[in-house]
Amino acid sequence: MNKGIDQDVFDQLLETVRRFTQKRLIPTETEVEETDNIPEDIVQEVRDLGLFGISIPEEYGGIGLNMEQETLVIEELCNASLAFRSLIGTTVGIGSQGLVMDGTEEQKQAFLPRLATGEIISSFALTEPDFGSDAAHIQTTARRDGDDFVINGTKRYITNASRAGMFTLLARTDPDKDGASGVTAFLMPADTPGISFGKTDKKMGQRGTRTCDVMLDDVRLPASAIIGGPDNLGKGFYTAMKVLDRGRIHLSAVAVGTSQRMINIATEYARERKQFGVPIGQHQLVQALLADSQTDLLAARHLCRAAARKYDAEGSAVPEASCSKLFSSEAAGRIADRCVQVHGGAGYIADYQIERLYRDVRLLRIYEGTSQIQQIIIARAMLK
Repeated sequence: MNKGIDQDVFDQLLETVRRFTQKRLIPTETEVEETDNIPEDIVQEVRDLGLFGISIPEEYGGIGLNMEQETLVIEELCNASLAFRSLIGTTVGIGSQGLVMDGTEEQKQAFLPRLATGEIISSFALTEPDFGSDAAHIQTTARRDGDDFVINGTKRYITNASRAGMFTLLARTDPDKDGASGVTAFLMPADTPGISFGKTDKKMGQRGTRTCDVMLDDVRLPASAIIGGPDNLGKGFYTAMKVLDRGRIHLSAVAVGTSQRMINIATEYARERKQFGVPIGQHQLVQALLADSQTDLLAARHLCRAAARKYDAEGSAVPEASCSKLFSSEAAGRIADRCVQVHGGAGYIADYQIERLYRDVRLLRIYEGTSQIQQIIIARAMLK
């Protein structure tokens, strides 16, 4: 069982994150939206607070939160623009956790302390142009050449790729095996020759996040770069699935945090905006929009906490993580839609925060496993 850090220390951390979110991040949201970039002074403050290392064990310089504690921190952080969470998201989650779970001691010593301080950012290179959710059939190749592997292919929509100092890279090491058993996970330093990047993607929302293509042209990595060492050849898909299991609980907390923000905004608007001589919050149909949103939020929050506790107790929570990610991300979409409706015409105007949040949350139902992939995972677990 992962007990995380001492409760008093954690309470202080949570309060620090709460103040930082309210006083520094939320006031910077407009600048991030307009420039599509997070100011460097904010990035440095995030480093100084240790937020890049919240999920990295203390013995490697991190804070060492357990899953439940991590969800509480992420929920607070996601009261601000989701771009700020994305800055640390890959290092806290999918970019580093394969190393934490399956890496050798030498690999951990080489990367985890620098990831914990934010000296380098990690990224997770899985998705490909023709294979998004179908992770078992990726086509990026890693051809053996003596003691090395020569890697060729393209990865798409890779978060924090242009910021990254290292990648967890999934590539096919056995061309004769088309499924999961032919895939290997590598640790790839970002300065490895042969890596190039596409232009930063222009997205519907979450401006300030950075995603782009990663092109791999005869990238040469030693066998020692395989996560867990050469004995883990062909086991990369299973590392990726463990990482994504944990990441889906993390993303559930993202959905809960931003849902709380949207409800707060809509509730305040309903108190202040008057129609027919009274605040619109006194109209029952507006109350219904708020009540349904609050119900969705509380259900999502409790489901996220339950999945996190199961993960901490057992080290795995596959169906629970998928249930949580499915429900909370879909709920965030419903909440966003209702909160725009509470605003009426103002909700469609970019001067109002809810317009941006409506666009931002749409991605939650897509990345790290679409809602449809979650449904498949849940149903398969039920049918076993």
